[in-house]
Amino acid sequence: GSSVFTLSEHGATSTTASWLANKENSVDSDLMGGIDITSKSKDIKELLLDLSLNATINDSVKLAEYVLKQLGGINHLHKRNVEQAGFAVLKSPDIPSILVETAFLSNPKEEEKLRSKGYQDRMADAMFLGIKKYFSDNPALARAAVAQTK
Repeated sequence: GSSVFTLSEHGATSTTASWLANKENSVDSDLMGGIDITSKSKDIKELLLDLSLNATINDSVKLAEYVLKQLGGINHLHKRNVEQAGFAVLKSPDIPSILVETAFLSNPKEEEKLRSKGYQDRMADAMFLGIKKYFSDNPALARAAVAQTK
């Protein structure tokens, strides 16, 4: 089945998510995500990063829900809800990040589907439509305008 994952700072939402995150996190990550905050005090750095990461996690969950809905029309869903775990590759504090598991290679029927160009195209289209719908419903410029008025 298909699954969509986002970052969790508070542990994984399932044993599978925890196992997968531990397996994939074998490389070091840069939690700062390329943002230069070296001139700020330690407390300010931690606060800015925490606020940014929390907002990004919320956006990532919304994005993941859009993509998961689209994937559900193509393939059986491993879990009907977005899963969360501490994936190092999802720790960018400045952009929504999701990890999509399209199918299991260990399942012969799903492996056969993954070898099909038509299925690959349908999966890519489903992910694209989910992303497109997310940004259509949550335009970045509108968020920037709201931030400036506060």
